[in-house]
Amino acid sequence: MTAATVGAQQGSGDSSASAVLVGVVMGSQSDWPTMRGCAEVLAEFGVAHECRIVSAHRTPDLLVEYAGDADSRGLQVIVAGAGGAAHLPGMLAAHTIVPVIGVPVASRHLKGMDSLLSIVQMPAGVPVATMAIGEAGAANAGLLAVAMLARHDPDLAARLVAYRAARAEQVRATELDE
Repeated sequence: MTAATVGAQQGSGDSSASAVLVGVVMGSQSDWPTMRGCAEVLAEFGVAHECRIVSAHRTPDLLVEYAGDADSRGLQVIVAGAGGAAHLPGMLAAHTIVPVIGVPVASRHLKGMDSLLSIVQMPAGVPVATMAIGEAGAANAGLLAVAMLARHDPDLAARLVAYRAARAEQVRATELDE
């Protein structure tokens, strides 16, 4: 594969997680500051993943290759971040049966609303799960990918339950300044 690689990371989970399970793709290098949050969540849970640049507009042949090979390479989820016209998540979903999670990346002019609408308004038959705009959306995309994988991985499920319990405890322990 000739995709530009932002970073290829293997999770530190159990031995069955040695194959890359999640593809984190984005349209350009400028999307990486947003999409890094997804990769960080996956790494925190020890989920093997790859991070690549695959542009719907600049490298359409690469997009078709990446999506077409995703299932046979063992990818279980693709998280795709894009800004502006944001065709990447939908085009990936059109070329694979691997579930696609779309992350709208904030744009200069419309603050990501253009990206959000491009990703969320998919025609029937080409589903893309769409997250919030920006860094929170990228982190939640990572958590959704973890939750999807955890349905068939009891150890990962236990780590996700512990993560959520720790987050809830942080909220309970928070005191307001008077």
